[in-house]
Amino acid sequence: MKEINIPVGISDFKEICKNGYYYVDKTGLLKQLLNEHGLVNLFTRPRRFGKSLNMSMLKYFFEIGNDQSIFEDLEISKDKELCNQYQGKFPVISVSLKGAKAGNYEDAKDMMKYIVAAEARRLYDRMSEDKMNEKQQMRSLMSDDMKDTELMTALWILSSILKEYYGKKVIILIDEYD
Repeated sequence: MKEINIPVGISDFKEICKNGYYYVDKTGLLKQLLNEHGLVNLFTRPRRFGKSLNMSMLKYFFEIGNDQSIFEDLEISKDKELCNQYQGKFPVISVSLKGAKAGNYEDAKDMMKYIVAAEARRLYDRMSEDKMNEKQQMRSLMSDDMKDTELMTALWILSSILKEYYGKKVIILIDEYD
């Protein structure tokens, strides 16, 4: 009998799928989310209940340019119409605030700047600079030492840049928001 590894501490959906870890297929959540969606969706579950893994799954499913083959043989792949309509069709901003926990406000704010800048750099790497209109704003968001006012509006600015670039609504995923 083949031994299957249990993904203890791994919350990256692609890593679990590509490396053959044991996975309870929760891709039906995608269909449920799309059929019963709201403008904002809040997922509340107890600790260690797979919220981060589900957020990663959402990112890999919806985001333009991701490897969609990781969903083959999973429940969601049976709904071809839904996959054709939504899979790999949207720009996605995905941030985890897990690392923003700090002993004081200033350190937490600095960590937030780092988290936002890292996500802006990840998204920038997927874009062609020649087609980007807001290059200076994007470069500013990629800087760890952005101004406090930039941090306060960073997700709004980043989503505006992505919406203009791709011509599509942007999905924003925020994990570990508490």
